[in-house]
Amino acid sequence: MNDDTSRRRPYDIPLPTPPDALRRGPLREGTFRSALHDPRTAVVLGRWLGAALLTCFLTGLFSHLLQQPPSWLANRLPSRPVSGYQITQGLHVISGIAAIPLLGAKLWVVYPKLFEWPPARSVGHALERLGIAVLVAAMLMELFTGLLNTLQWYVWPFPFRQTHFWVGWLATGGLLLHIAAKAPLIARHWRRVRPGLAQRRAFLGAVTASVAVVTLTTAGQTVPWLRHLDLFAPRRPDLGPQGLPVNRTAAQAGTTTAPADWRLRVDGPQPYELTMDQLLAMPQYEAELPIACVEGWSATARWAGVRVADLLARAGAPASARLRVTSLEADGPYRVMDMPATYARDPLTLLALRVNGQVLDPDHGYPARIIAPNRPGVLQTKWVARMEIL
Repeated sequence: MNDDTSRRRPYDIPLPTPPDALRRGPLREGTFRSALHDPRTAVVLGRWLGAALLTCFLTGLFSHLLQQPPSWLANRLPSRPVSGYQITQGLHVISGIAAIPLLGAKLWVVYPKLFEWPPARSVGHALERLGIAVLVAAMLMELFTGLLNTLQWYVWPFPFRQTHFWVGWLATGGLLLHIAAKAPLIARHWRRVRPGLAQRRAFLGAVTASVAVVTLTTAGQTVPWLRHLDLFAPRRPDLGPQGLPVNRTAAQAGTTTAPADWRLRVDGPQPYELTMDQLLAMPQYEAELPIACVEGWSATARWAGVRVADLLARAGAPASARLRVTSLEADGPYRVMDMPATYARDPLTLLALRVNGQVLDPDHGYPARIIAPNRPGVLQTKWVARMEIL
């Protein structure tokens, strides 16, 4: 009872080795000769890729919390800094795009492992390889569906936002487990320099250059001082009606023309309705705020209109009241939007009637739209018809 088999863990049970006659093509020993298929190169790329993916995950998590916060968090979400969502979502898309060439380089370095012999030495080794397959599949799906989302090109039958959220957890959890399993190997090669240094430097330099190119030519949709390099980003933040991009036009929303008898209805303890002339007769305020969308683009504009807090006060709303805003839009996932009290009471949150000194274009939400600090663009409801105090 003192032999090794008595102490062997169940997942260390060895599996039968396939016959050598099956070792053909890339399965043959010595097929992969490049010195770059080594642990040191994989560790260096892994550090960069891990940083990009974790940045992408954390900023994406913040975006999801803003869009659909749990009830216990809803009234604790901050409305400051004003540009918080603009920065975090910009980082989300920038780090996600940068991760694509990094993931490609990392997979090229380690892909000979796909053909190692025997394919599975033990039950534990087979489970490890299965986990890596799930991790790689989740990363590829997360990055490429995210990239297509920046183009608003949905070629799949499943809902993007919910799928992106849960696959993000799967990819991040798999990444952390992979790091834990490979921790001894990573520690050995974290600083270790192996033969082939010049070749490795050239390869890593090429990867760095590719990441820099895709970043510099797409980040301009968020970073103003890179705008002149914005060659491949799906949006130019200065192009569109009144100098602002549009994701969903009035025609797409079915609100090309506002009703001639349009009135803003505010429901609460003291409900009332206001015509456009009555809204314009109320105290008007201006706020310079960015509008930032989940696709990664953002643009700052000068908005003017009535403070939402003043409209709530007129309806007798308590300080802790949430607000529900309904659009004239006939259909759409964001036709109805709930706003926590921290945003509804913020003095910069406006029912905007003008932008950059002009009456709102129909594509920007005429007759009235919401604009608030540190909020995703999908929650800056356009074509507002009703406000309801909750």
